Amino acid sequence: MSDLQASVTETKAGFHVEGYEKIEYDFTFLDGVFSKEHSNLADCYKRWGRCLAVMDRNIFDVYGEQIQTYFNHHELDLKIHKTMIGEKAKSIDTLLSIVDSMNEFGVFRKEPVLVVGGGLVTDVAGFACAAYRRNTNFIRVPTTVIGLIDASVSIKVAVNYGNYKNRLGAYHAPMHTFLDFSFLRTLPESQIRNGFAELIKISTCAHLETFDLLDKHCEDIIKTAFGRADGATEEVRAASDKINRYGIHEMLKLETPNLHEIGLDRVIAYGHTWSPMHELVPDVPLRHGHAISIDMAYSATLANMRGLVNDKDYKRILGLFSRAGLSMDHHQFDEDILDKGTKAILKTRDGKLRAAVPAPLGQCVFLNDVAEDELVAALRKHKQVMQGYPRKGEGIDASVDASDTGYTMNIKPTEPNGHKEMNGHTHDYTNGQVVNGHAVNRHAANGYKATSNHSGGNDADSNVVKDDAVKLNGTNGHTNGVSNGFTPPSTGKLANALAHASGPEGVDGLQGVEQHHTNGN
Repeated sequence: MSDLQASVTETKAGFHVEGYEKIEYDFTFLDGVFSKEHSNLADCYKRWGRCLAVMDRNIFDVYGEQIQTYFNHHELDLKIHKTMIGEKAKSIDTLLSIVDSMNEFGVFRKEPVLVVGGGLVTDVAGFACAAYRRNTNFIRVPTTVIGLIDASVSIKVAVNYGNYKNRLGAYHAPMHTFLDFSFLRTLPESQIRNGFAELIKISTCAHLETFDLLDKHCEDIIKTAFGRADGATEEVRAASDKINRYGIHEMLKLETPNLHEIGLDRVIAYGHTWSPMHELVPDVPLRHGHAISIDMAYSATLANMRGLVNDKDYKRILGLFSRAGLSMDHHQFDEDILDKGTKAILKTRDGKLRAAVPAPLGQCVFLNDVAEDELVAALRKHKQVMQGYPRKGEGIDASVDASDTGYTMNIKPTEPNGHKEMNGHTHDYTNGQVVNGHAVNRHAANGYKATSNHSGGNDADSNVVKDDAVKLNGTNGHTNGVSNGFTPPSTGKLANALAHASGPEGVDGLQGVEQHHTNGN
């Protein structure tokens, strides 16, 4: 929410306007936000007696029945717009599909839209709210680690435009964000690991105590989904809660004075100098957490060479990445990619490198005076150091799959007899489904169990106003998703939406590097 205080004074030539916008919004930690006994969310909609929810389809398939029961219990009418958003469908057409539902619902000027999903969903739906009547309220319920830890902190909302990542967007704060870490029970380990990188980011450069906790509990945090999985010890749960609270609080303290990014020296940009290239160059794109981990590890090598991080702490940083199974290198990370990434970020950061690096561990400095030969020397040293780590520094489950793309649903077993091997462990999916990373019918990846059993044919299904994953003829013809088994067309609006892939900000694609627009295949 925002409030504007302004003054108008008359000048000799005309008038002078001076305004100060007050921005305020709340965060509430609440496991079980859709449990009937918790009225916190429902109270936000009592005035209206109804709610329009823009919801990730994965979440609907797993939690739809529970969410419908929650709103029924609190006597609130619920309408649902289901969507599937990945980087390739993070487009203006997807935004317009959401706007169609808002228009059909008849959202009032101050009525908040509920947005439930990962960071990509909250980005696009948040931008739809920013654009609709120029300023429509919304409430966020993030459901992934990155959504909870990183995207929830910012007030930035956006869509991609062609090869420009987040080129169209706004700064639009939600009324409220509910942080429910119980959603992590139904995420596969690969997505837990992906989000773990964001906590390494903030702790390495801003909060040593959090780094120490991550270092102590790394494997247990990932294995137990931040202490939410069955069998997690009270110690791991308590440590995870402390880490999450510290991490979010620290990022808020760093971001709050710079909500509109007027200042370009940003501590939380550690790992985001060269990472856009790492996300796009591989034939199958890397997950965001792995891409920034490569950037962070390389930046740590650069800092170590400069004497900003001592050898002991340098090894601790690399050791934490390795134990978490996060990428520190990639075979396609070479001097050419380093050069292109450097040139790209200089445009984004107004001609300066502004590379955030630890100095020392737990603190941060920004490097602007790094010559090309020093960057190359650091890369060569980094490649040598990586030879001593498992997989030569490459990560586990580093590449995107159906849980990342937003328009491919992984609902069938990928191995005979319904068994799939992940990280050396075999899991039985015969009696359940995994839909874009969230587990359906109480069977979840890596043994995590869903908290509800949504199988369709109930009130939640009947209250869906639009499903972006089904070819619909909505208002203005916006049909941005694809149905089960649907082959993306080569022409038309849907093809246009799916073709919108991300690229380094401020750069036309990869400047000569071949782009691969894939479904994770």
